[in-house]
Amino acid sequence: MNPESQRALLTLALFAAFADGHKADSEREAIRNLADTLADDQGAHPLASIYQEVLLKRVTVQGAVAALHEPEHRQLAYEMAVCVCDADGSQSAAEQQFLADLRRQLGLEQNAGLRDFEAQADAVAAQTESAPPSWRAGAATAAAAATTTAPAPAQDAELDKTILNAAILNGALELLPQSWASMAIIPLQIRLVYRIGQAHGVELDQGHIKEFIAAAGIGMTSQYIEQFGRKLLGGLIGKALGRTMGKVGGAATGMAFSFATTYALGQLAKRYYAGGRVMDAALLRSTYQSLLGPAQNLQTQYLPQIQQRARTLDAGQIMALVKGS
Repeated sequence: MNPESQRALLTLALFAAFADGHKADSEREAIRNLADTLADDQGAHPLASIYQEVLLKRVTVQGAVAALHEPEHRQLAYEMAVCVCDADGSQSAAEQQFLADLRRQLGLEQNAGLRDFEAQADAVAAQTESAPPSWRAGAATAAAAATTTAPAPAQDAELDKTILNAAILNGALELLPQSWASMAIIPLQIRLVYRIGQAHGVELDQGHIKEFIAAAGIGMTSQYIEQFGRKLLGGLIGKALGRTMGKVGGAATGMAFSFATTYALGQLAKRYYAGGRVMDAALLRSTYQSLLGPAQNLQTQYLPQIQQRARTLDAGQIMALVKGS
């Protein structure tokens, strides 16, 4: 895939991210922070400059579509846009209209093969949007809880193991070439925070967990855009269409950044609930950032396990994991 096509795909990703004019300020801030961080990375990532071009309306959806000449690239553009719109839950009316217009401009209205993809993406999004019954039943307990219960040392070690396993799994999901596979990372992160809170005697609902993740500065939509950008520029999904699950691209050796994000988030949640939930947003963000560096070092150490986990995953297993079955 040439640089022009890469820029077009990333441009459409950002247009999809901003398709909902009512997207939460925290999510927009996370996308801006992502662009700023990438800009600091020796200017190597085009997403930083594309972000400015989209905000300043120097580029258009039509122009990006026109730069995609290959049918597989056009299909990938639409799949990516669906995932971006689904990343934080079900699509809004504005996002649905954006996708309908994009599908028409890409000439994919008669592409019946996209139906299975959309069904898979929507199923994952539903898990991000709606809490399972057992979570909802615990909402009253969460509201009434005045103190937390510190786990015993053995439980604490078990929590560390749970966090590590979740990080390995999410790193593995990022290595898969399928554009919808990375979407499963977010509901699995939500489930991890839930389990950590539960271990400290606090039952959480979905809304609280999303607020906690947002307060830490971890954007749901921005996470997916970053994962997509790394896959795209790393060559992992340049020819991904038609690949089967479990195939790990050769460019994957330097990736799996979701391992670090998930590990740092898990350790942050452990500190937050063990400490009585008294951290404010500023402390949550600074603590998360302090945990991210060590987590990135661990990522290198556990890369062989991450790659091996990726080789064992298939679509059915991913959906079962997301649903908690």
